[in-house]
Amino acid sequence: MAQTDEFGEELVDFVRRVAELKAARSVPTDDLPTVLDAAIFELDHVADQLWPWYERLSSTLPSAGAGQRDRQDQQLLRMIFQQLPLPVALTDRETVVRRLNPAATVFTGARAGYATGRPLTGFLVHADRAAFRSQVAAVARGEGDRGLTVRLQQRPSAPVHTTLTALRPSGEPRATVLVVLQPADLSLPPGPPEPAANSPTAALPDLSEATRHATLLDLLDAMASALLTCPSRDPGTVLERAAGVLHGRFADWVIADTGGARPSRTTVLGPSGADTAAVAAQDPTGCPLVVEAARGGSPAPLVRPGDPEAFGLDATGAPVLVQANVTSLLCVPLARDGVVHGVLTLFRSGARPVFSMAEAQTADMMSRHIALAMG
Repeated sequence: MAQTDEFGEELVDFVRRVAELKAARSVPTDDLPTVLDAAIFELDHVADQLWPWYERLSSTLPSAGAGQRDRQDQQLLRMIFQQLPLPVALTDRETVVRRLNPAATVFTGARAGYATGRPLTGFLVHADRAAFRSQVAAVARGEGDRGLTVRLQQRPSAPVHTTLTALRPSGEPRATVLVVLQPADLSLPPGPPEPAANSPTAALPDLSEATRHATLLDLLDAMASALLTCPSRDPGTVLERAAGVLHGRFADWVIADTGGARPSRTTVLGPSGADTAAVAAQDPTGCPLVVEAARGGSPAPLVRPGDPEAFGLDATGAPVLVQANVTSLLCVPLARDGVVHGVLTLFRSGARPVFSMAEAQTADMMSRHIALAMG
């Protein structure tokens, strides 16, 4: 019992130190290396001292009441993980995210619920994925801690240092990998401040959400106006007019294909200076996503698509998704009365926000209007 009490006191002290580190994020940039060194020291303390200590206690505790004590200890460790000021993720040997702490959700821009169950490599640029996956597998095999520099798709110009170390949670058959993310400039993006319950700003509506909703309504209005004033019901003309509405304001790339059984490329609009001719010359039947949509697939958004060849290859044999630096895409069938008359594909690239579920729903609604306008 004395050892258990001592372990509890050590955890309380650790949580207090983590709170101090969290408050120290506002120090000047020149002082941040000291704060980060202290945070990494605390992570080492958890991995080298607290976790083995916890496992020893778990193996020696009597069976009576052991379940309750285990739950209490797990709650304490979970609280420690959540309050760490550094972005931290727990993954398996395949880089699939098991858990993401709040600092990591802010840093990567992905909600914890979305990231869980998806590969962490999906947040990296394509060139860094294989190396990162290989290093994580080596750590999980017990070959020692590793570190490498990677780049996030949303901020490819800012390198990120990753530190990998293996953990073996009690009751788990295999080791998990603790991934610590550190921006190269040693400045963590602060999380949004939480207003106090009695603050006058606490009851204000979410203006950013209202703005996004208004933007989608404006897009629907523009699309309806373009379709109603289209001088022809020829499918190619209708798709070209619809693509002009979507290009730029909704997607960086707009690719339209007509036909269902054997689609043919009609319109390709890309960013300024992009090689649209290579995409225009591509055979849509070689694009798995287009073929699936032409068969009546649902318009689900793909964020950071894991398969680089999901939209086929260009004339040089390079994956289109890699060449276009695609971070999010929508592939929408244009169906009327259960028959597909075309496929509309939308790409977003670089640091542009990924397609949300609300935007996917809007694209689905516009696809029905476009299909109705096609004679």
